[in-house]
Amino acid sequence: MRRLLYRLLIVLAPVVCCAGTSAPGSGALSIRSGEIVVAKDGSGDFSTVQEALAAAPVDGAERTVILVRDGVYREKVVCPANRTNITLKGVGRDRVVITYDDYARRIVGAETLTTYTSYTFWIRADGFRAENITFQNSAGRVGQAVAVMVDADRVEFVNCLLRGNQDTFYTKGTGRCYLRECEIEGTTDFIFGSSIAVFDRCSILSLKDSYITAASTPAGNKFGYVFFNCRLTASDSVTRVYLGRPWRSHARTVFVNCWLDGHILPEGWHNWSKPDAEETVFYAEHGSSGPGANVTGRVRWSRQLEPSEAGQYTVENIFRADSRSAPFSSDWMPEVR
Repeated sequence: MRRLLYRLLIVLAPVVCCAGTSAPGSGALSIRSGEIVVAKDGSGDFSTVQEALAAAPVDGAERTVILVRDGVYREKVVCPANRTNITLKGVGRDRVVITYDDYARRIVGAETLTTYTSYTFWIRADGFRAENITFQNSAGRVGQAVAVMVDADRVEFVNCLLRGNQDTFYTKGTGRCYLRECEIEGTTDFIFGSSIAVFDRCSILSLKDSYITAASTPAGNKFGYVFFNCRLTASDSVTRVYLGRPWRSHARTVFVNCWLDGHILPEGWHNWSKPDAEETVFYAEHGSSGPGANVTGRVRWSRQLEPSEAGQYTVENIFRADSRSAPFSSDWMPEVR
């Protein structure tokens, strides 16, 4: 009955102004500012994240906030393309965990999973924003196992933990992503894909001797992956990690004012046994510091940006409508603090 009432209120929202009067945690419906509450113990509007996303307005122009209370939510979740402008907000990054354990080559019924279907959380809707949540693929070291797959534009993560092993974070689409003060951990190619993505003051944790990024930036894009003021660290036994290798031949990855621990190899970058890619990739740094910032040992086909070049790397420039070969419909500026 509560779920039916919520759907009715969504329909009536344009003509009815309501305010919630229930005490917090009472389990009664909250209508305040279009908020939906998810709680495993049944005290909210829904007990799963997927149910809450299904109840959100279709093609919503206004932002809908889904508040997620404490708990480990074992779900394989999809935010559908028509559930636009959703904010999924947890009560704390260490207190709200969305996790699943699928992986490539796992057999589920009549289906053999692939990298593309191994996700825990798939974002298909433009304008999605996540705050204070851990997204995890708990399959272990079994090959490709995606925690978060993004196939949308204007997607933000703030104070989130993306946890997995190989292929943790997949920016599958050609949209724009912004991650602020997040932590991403994994083993091989654990940040990969074709989107334009900014990582702002994030922690990047390598769990194995391998590669951090595997960009597949489309030819003609001005930007691919850009890391601002990030910290690159590793588990104690990890000593040989590359900043990136090209999944596709026009990969673009740039680190600006980042601190690199000693696990980063002096050569910095790998060509993935594709010598021709050395002529087409754009791999660069500016202002690297820390034990792994031995820029004199970098491969000859990478670059150290001049100050004037580095000055072009701003969030505003990166997310302009003309930042890719097929321009976006409009500029975008996420919330930057």
